[in-house]
Amino acid sequence: MPKRTSSDLNETAYRIVQQSTGHPAPAENPAAVALGRLGGLKGGKARAESLTSKKRTAIARKAARPRWGNKTHS
Repeated sequence: MPKRTSSDLNETAYRIVQQSTGHPAPAENPAAVALGRLGGLKGGKARAESLTSKKRTAIARKAARPRWGNKTHS
């Protein structure tokens, strides 16, 4: 599966210049990638465990309001 490209014009321009001048893409640091992934895997579960039922409900209502609030039926 191909990598997704950014829609940011500056990133696209940078990538084009790098490719046209023959510079390789910067390599990702495997240790940093692993650390970021580890935090990402823990984050949602830890947050869910720390929230009270009332707080989770309030967060869900706040998220649902823009999604379902002022829908016009056509």
